[in-house]
Amino acid sequence: MKFDENIEEFESIGDNHIGTSHETPLRVDAFKLSNDEKIDIIKDDVRHIMETLGLDLTDDSLKGTPLRVAKMFVKEIFGGLHPKSKPSASTFDNKYKYGEMLVEKNITLYSTCEHHLLPIVGKAHVAYISNGKVVGLSKMNRIVDYYAKRPQVQERLTIQIVKELQEVLNTQDVACVIDAKHLCVNSRGIRDIESSTVTAEFGGRFKEKEIRREFLDYIQLETKF
Repeated sequence: MKFDENIEEFESIGDNHIGTSHETPLRVDAFKLSNDEKIDIIKDDVRHIMETLGLDLTDDSLKGTPLRVAKMFVKEIFGGLHPKSKPSASTFDNKYKYGEMLVEKNITLYSTCEHHLLPIVGKAHVAYISNGKVVGLSKMNRIVDYYAKRPQVQERLTIQIVKELQEVLNTQDVACVIDAKHLCVNSRGIRDIESSTVTAEFGGRFKEKEIRREFLDYIQLETKF
């Protein structure tokens, strides 16, 4: 396949928002290097990109950019790639016998599109019905944040959040809806600044029409203080 044909194929995949797996694609040696070693390598790569673009890295404003970007990639926006960053999610007995669904809505979400490495910004709404166990509310936010901090497609992110909570809570009765803006759509390509992307994953009882409708009604409620 010629170079131009490769470019056309890759662009098509990105523009059509194709995901290849429910699991984040990682090489088997993904964590062979330490974070510091990765930062050192990425710093040089970012410097090369900037120099190729014609930027003067002796300028005071730019000379620290390669290191800052490398640290940001490894420790911040892609920090969710490393299993050691996974939040612990201790569960507790549902002693108060709360039997209805619990909804944590409007969880702020920052992620990165894996096709163009541009931001995804939005809200996640997560719910579960207890099967005898409950999890701390902040842990739901942390699980969303953990899976968001990696190159993503929104469909995969939605599924990963649900599967993680299903495992933590030992129940299939988990749901997640994400509404987010993708800067690869809003700021490049079609440049549609108004559109957003909505994805949903419903497990267990949330596949039932009435339960699903109840959840969707909850997340439409206006929160007042």
